[in-house]
Amino acid sequence: MDLELTGKTAVVTGASRGMGLAIAQALTDEGVLVVGGARTITPELEKVTVAAVSADLATPEGVTALMDAALTELGGIDILINNVGSLDADRIDLGGFLDITDDLWRHTLDRNLFSAIWASRAALPSLLERRGAIVTISSINARWPSSGPVGYSEAKAALTAFSKRLSEEFGPRGVRVNTVSPGVVGTRVWRDPKHLGAQLAAANGATHEDFLAALPQQIAMASDRITEPEEVAALVTFLVSGKATNIIGADYIIDGGTVKTI
Repeated sequence: MDLELTGKTAVVTGASRGMGLAIAQALTDEGVLVVGGARTITPELEKVTVAAVSADLATPEGVTALMDAALTELGGIDILINNVGSLDADRIDLGGFLDITDDLWRHTLDRNLFSAIWASRAALPSLLERRGAIVTISSINARWPSSGPVGYSEAKAALTAFSKRLSEEFGPRGVRVNTVSPGVVGTRVWRDPKHLGAQLAAANGATHEDFLAALPQQIAMASDRITEPEEVAALVTFLVSGKATNIIGADYIIDGGTVKTI
């Protein structure tokens, strides 16, 4: 299937690994010229992009640096993928609401909400001119307020609402805005021995390997395995393609059947 993406331009945030890297790779494979932004530039990111920009995208200055570099490199932006999010391994606190400081709240909101606000604001003039598309990576945690570390689900719920709001304002002006909400995905968040998956395993008195093996059953997934980054990337690539031009304001769940509500 020709997705009508050859020659288009894209900015992918949080692109150095995991879902962001998989999305950058999938877009490049379809002929898109991709600029990727991340705090740490990996050889893998450099390989699949026309430019890789080192920037802290949890700050407005970092987002500005990325978008300025992208506009210079690409001349204009057809596609924006707001992928920055998740949690820093060294900033995870599994305590309750009363344990979380204002600083950690701000950090979580900056990474998981404001990074997308800043990037969307910077890209929209070009996206409007080119009748482009935004896909923002949210999470099924947006539907589970008590799930995950304090602040994360709240930020993702706001992120999903923000994307819907953009779709209402800019859809009639030719910019398609949609959200993809993954469940558990096989990224470093879950598989890295120092990240959230390992911390949750320890908190539950299990080995990391046993915890991940039991996870689909523990959270009542319909599938017997977690989602892989390449599967999220395939969905994102379709949504920004010429085959999805009337999909606007949607939130696509890709979670192996974790969410049970209609």
